[in-house]
Amino acid sequence: MKARTLARLRRIEGQARGLQRMVEEERACAEVLTQIASVHEALRAVGRELLRNHLKHCATTALSEGGPVADAMCDELVDLMYRHVR
Repeated sequence: MKARTLARLRRIEGQARGLQRMVEEERACAEVLTQIASVHEALRAVGRELLRNHLKHCATTALSEGGPVADAMCDELVDLMYRHVR
């Protein structure tokens, strides 16, 4: 999971550098905006994968523990979901 996430983030980093070059080269706004949308979706995909992993591992463990740990995880999950869907 970690290696795959890092590889995806490095790819996104390359895309962001590509955006800088596009602006420096004064490429058409529509081309730049298309690339921005691509980078944005790539970041969202990484976020979805991290959230999925968090739910499968961290949240499952905390919720099975019960009590205050589970309550704190529920609060965290609500906050994450709210921020993630914006």
